[in-house]
Amino acid sequence: MLDGLVWALQNLVLAFFNFANALINWDQWMSWTGGMETPEDKQALMRFIYYGGSTEFFFVVFTLFLVIFLVGLWSRKFLWGVVIGLEGFANGIGRFFAWAGILMVIQQILIVFNQRIFATPEISLGFGSVLTRDISWWAEELKLYNAMIVALCVTYTFVQGGHVRVDLIYSAISFRAKRLVDMVGCMIFMIPAAVLTWMYGWYFLWRHLVVPKPSASDTLDRLIAKARALRWNVETIGFSPNGFDAYFLFKVLLVAYAGLVFIHGWAFFYRSYLEWREGPESEHKYLDRDVLGSDEAELVHAIEEHH
Repeated sequence: MLDGLVWALQNLVLAFFNFANALINWDQWMSWTGGMETPEDKQALMRFIYYGGSTEFFFVVFTLFLVIFLVGLWSRKFLWGVVIGLEGFANGIGRFFAWAGILMVIQQILIVFNQRIFATPEISLGFGSVLTRDISWWAEELKLYNAMIVALCVTYTFVQGGHVRVDLIYSAISFRAKRLVDMVGCMIFMIPAAVLTWMYGWYFLWRHLVVPKPSASDTLDRLIAKARALRWNVETIGFSPNGFDAYFLFKVLLVAYAGLVFIHGWAFFYRSYLEWREGPESEHKYLDRDVLGSDEAELVHAIEEHH
């Protein structure tokens, strides 16, 4: 246990050096964005893949949020500003991608009309550059809209109080005890689960984008050696001959989901700490929630939240 603590402290200290080194040597891991025309560009992509799921990256991000919290211990006004910003980010992302539900309905109507009334095998959409695909492609693509809502609206739903709680003791304890439960829950459930999902999703994504396939067990040196044969190999396999062929987007959404949950785990931790410090009068302070449209709906939501 002592060795583990020393290892963690070492990585926390090294996080500042690693962050500065990443900024100074930006081209060594981001030059691939301009194209993979040289061996150095391929090596840069392999470094990007490696560090995206590395211990170094985790501790850089963890240290950032830890520093924010330490500053917040000194200035609650600063920490409230961070909470407002992170919750605003979650709300903004969620409110935008929630419109995917409307697109899904409209597209389903188009599919039904074209298939049952006009009896056409294809649908063309677009202005200027027209995308023409078989109806089965558009039908399978509906799952992408559903995945976007699930993955990108998850933290928005959390801010709005829309997730279901399994309550065994929570409603019966005091306000400050609830905030302590929330903080502990963030640290041992929410944030670790997001990290594990990211680690799985990150390599799962890149194994369907490039060859040779990277692995979580590969060292940096091994990935750099693999870079000599590196090329794009984006997954375009569908479940049917003319079906949706961009399933790699679901892998992108999995990584985005994990990142959003991780970030909001810290936002919720900060809010729980601030409400614990300031007492019941600070409950839902600065919280930006949608208006449900009727007094009855607001009352039902308030009852569900407190029980």
